[in-house]
This record gives sequence, structure tokens and C-alpha cells, in this order.
Amino acid sequence: MANFLFSTLDAGGNVPPAVGIAGELVRDGHRVRFLGNRQQAGQIEAVGAEFRAYDGSFRMTPAEHMSTLQQISMMVSAFTHPGVARDIVEEARRDPPDVVIVDCLLLSGIDAAVRAGLRTAVLVHSFYAFFDGPFRRTPLTAVITARGLGPRRVMKRADRILVCSDPLLDPAGGKNGNGKLAWTGAVVDVAQPADPAPSGSPPKVLVSLSTTAFPGQEGFLHKVLQAVADLPLEVVVTTGPAIDPASFTAPPNTIVHRYLPHRDVMPDCAAVIGHGGHATTMLALGHGLPLVIAPMHPLLDQRMVGKAVQDAGAGLVIKASSSREQIAGVVKTVLDSADFRSATTMVGQRIREADGARTGARVLAGMIS
Repeated sequence: MANFLFSTLDAGGNVPPAVGIAGELVRDGHRVRFLGNRQQAGQIEAVGAEFRAYDGSFRMTPAEHMSTLQQISMMVSAFTHPGVARDIVEEARRDPPDVVIVDCLLLSGIDAAVRAGLRTAVLVHSFYAFFDGPFRRTPLTAVITARGLGPRRVMKRADRILVCSDPLLDPAGGKNGNGKLAWTGAVVDVAQPADPAPSGSPPKVLVSLSTTAFPGQEGFLHKVLQAVADLPLEVVVTTGPAIDPASFTAPPNTIVHRYLPHRDVMPDCAAVIGHGGHATTMLALGHGLPLVIAPMHPLLDQRMVGKAVQDAGAGLVIKASSSREQIAGVVKTVLDSADFRSATTMVGQRIREADGARTGARVLAGMIS
């Protein structure tokens, strides 16, 4: 039995890949521990992993509404937090792991694990092309690099880099990275692919933007509800913790929830309207669902994810500033076209067959032998 230590943070879509791979390791009989934000305990312990919250002042509050400058400040603090680095090293000294797996956003943690001589894997929960490309050219990363934690320099010193995404969608798919890079495939929890609605029943569409609060997010969601009001659809909206469902007046064909497990909703859906977050997008594609994607934040991976989906013929990208009429037109196009259904069926089959969680577990276990 091997001993694995994960270090993560509560940043939304970064969590499912880590938890999915950890669950596979637990099923294989390995011991798995997590360091994370206190509010993550239930989700992590549900797969049989041990959990310990970070000590000290490290907090993540992505659902709080704040300005772009405040968001950047929060992210810089989280990604370079000295408490994360200290806790990883102290936990490893207290109970030495065989492998430490650190979220790619926790640059101080990766750096500390490598400096401490620990066998270290970096878990990348979106396209490697984003983290090795646009992410390095943002104001956020300029501040991080000035602190001596440039992403490329820090990550390349790890023993392995696990990219939990589909290599054919990731523009960097197939890179060698001196033999350190390994694409596991998207880590998605798909019980079964989506089935088309019975003849005569209106198609069901899931609308989900993000668990993180973004400027303009609520206004766009209002426009989506107006856009779908007159369409022959059944619409399910999940707002997440950043938006109060009571702030919306839903049309008769729409139900608004704060939270529903997407894996339980998607098998009955015909399409998804989202923001281009990697986790929700890959889960939708894993179910064979085409997407309408409206990126919400210019500094994150949403634009790249949306473009990859559109280039694959699996959906369309729109601007968050689109009118209700434009939104309605794009939704109808995606639902009515057999080409989108055909493309997403193919992508979905590839994602399911890759079995990213299982593949990721095998790569980590292989680091020990």
C-alpha cells in the first residue's frame, strides 16, 4: 500500500479531478490524505480519503463578490501563500508520503515540496496550453513571477505533471515536456451518456455559469432566462453559491436551483449553457452534450476552452454582452443541428474511454515503482 498526499484549494473546478483520482487510489487499497480548505472536508472524505485543513490564515472565498483587482489580490495571495508551503512540508515530515500531488495553482506548495526533496506531481486541472501560455502573460502571473514563483519555472522542477484534460482538445496535447507531462484524459464522473428526450417532449437544457463570482455573471444569467422563456424547452438553472436563486423570476419553463449534482441532471439534457469552466465543460462533453459557452473572465481559461469546443464542432462561443435575441438564436442553432450532436457524441465517447481518473491513478502509482 502506497501513501499519497494531495494539496488542494477550494477554487471550484480544480477539485473534481483531484477527488476523482484520489477515489481510484483509495479503491486500489492505497492510503490517501488531503490538505485543503476547511469547507472541502466533506467532499474529500466522501471518497475515503483523510482530510486536514490548512493551519494559519490561508482562505479561499471565490463566491464572494469583489472587483477584478480584489480577485487578483485574492488569487495572488492563495497561489503564493507561505502557509501552504509550510503545511505540506510539515505534514510530509510528520507522516512521510510516497508521492505529494499539488494543485498547479499552489505554486508556493509545489516549490516547497520540490525543495524538501519530496517526490512531487503537479495536478493540472485544465488545458496545459493555458497554464504554459496565456496564464503566464497575465497581470496576476506578473506579480507571482516577481515573487520568484513563475509557473513554468516552478512546475518544470516537479517529477511529473498530470494534465487532467483531453489531449485532442488541449492545444498543447502531445507535448513531451522532457518526459514529465502525462495527459490522463478529462476526469469526469459520467454515470451514463445523455439520452435524447422522448419524441414530443421538450428538450432539457442545463444552465450553469460558475461557483465563482464574476463581474457581469448575474446580468448574463438574467438575459439567458429571458432568452429561453419563449423557446420550447425545459430549462434547469444552477446558480451556485455566488448568486441567490431568489433574485430571479423564472419563466414557466425554467426551474432555478442553487445546487444540483450535474452528473444527475446531464443524462436527461440535450445541451448545456455555460461559461467555459473546464470541469463543467468536460462533464458536459463526457455526457455527449453540445454547449453554448459565454466566457466570464478574461484572465482565466474560459476563452481557450470555449474555442477548443467550437473548433471541435461541439458547441458555439458567444459574448457575455450578447442580447437575449442572440442568445436564443445560438441555443436554437446548437439544439437543432445534427452536426453538433454528432461531434459531441464522438468527443464524449473518447473522454469516457480515456477514463481520466483511472489513468491518473495508474500514473501516480507508477511513480513509486
